[in-house]
Amino acid sequence: MLKVFGHLSPDTDTVSSAIVWAWYLQEIRGQEASPFILGELNSETRFVLERFDVSTPSFLPDLTEQDQVAIVDTNNPQELPENISDITIVEIIDHHKLIGGLTTKTPPRVTIRPLASTATIIYDLMDLPVNDLPHSIVGLMLSAILSDALAFRSPTTTSHDQEVARTLANALKVSIDDLADKLFKAKSDISGFSDKELIMMDSKKYAVGDTNIRVSVLETTTPDTVLARQTGIIEAITDCVENESDVDDVLFFIVDILKGEATVLTYNDRTKRIISTSFSVSTDANTVTLPGIVSRKKQILPILTG
Repeated sequence: MLKVFGHLSPDTDTVSSAIVWAWYLQEIRGQEASPFILGELNSETRFVLERFDVSTPSFLPDLTEQDQVAIVDTNNPQELPENISDITIVEIIDHHKLIGGLTTKTPPRVTIRPLASTATIIYDLMDLPVNDLPHSIVGLMLSAILSDALAFRSPTTTSHDQEVARTLANALKVSIDDLADKLFKAKSDISGFSDKELIMMDSKKYAVGDTNIRVSVLETTTPDTVLARQTGIIEAITDCVENESDVDDVLFFIVDILKGEATVLTYNDRTKRIISTSFSVSTDANTVTLPGIVSRKKQILPILTG
């Protein structure tokens, strides 16, 4: 059986893409495949699975050298099981830049395209009439695109993402705006998560010069509810740095979906220096608001320095 999964700290695009691609392999190509997750789901992804009556995938078991896997929504070995390079990687489907460090035992099929969502790529690869697809599969793909594209607010959005999303929405007979509002409402409900879970929910490790930084993003329509927990979040960040040998610090960005801006916590000298140098802003306070910044992939990671 081919195991299909995405990155640690799974989001809606990762989970939906794994489920949809495993369905396609199993039902259309006749290849035994099953989706898996590598971490706890966030509130938005839980909402999507409930909304479209889809079971939550099982946690990925320990992989052995006999396993064959397909990876979606990442090509970064730091976001995958530690022994991933010892496993037969059959396929990679992604929309992120090449990170490097991932090696394969055999030549895999690799599809990487500059689109807002992996689900858009998977829709193209399946090349099936949308009206022939199960309601749940269409709903997962539409939700993934709207989530990653922030309902077309993200600068990663392309005209093709929008075209595919509209096609899927028409097939479902749903309003894009209405579904997006429900997604973001669910995403913004952080009441059930600890401070540690908030910084790990959507987090990627990234080298900034000689410093290893965990860059965490929390997208919300109610940033004040996150900022109200600032003290606890900073304590959780301190614990994270103490317990992770390969993390020197954490940059925590709170993205206001509606205003199209990010507030980053600048709680020590290192984070102040990195944000000041990278974005050419004053970092006298413990938070800095960055107008127009909403995308980690396109607007944050490429310019981090310091």
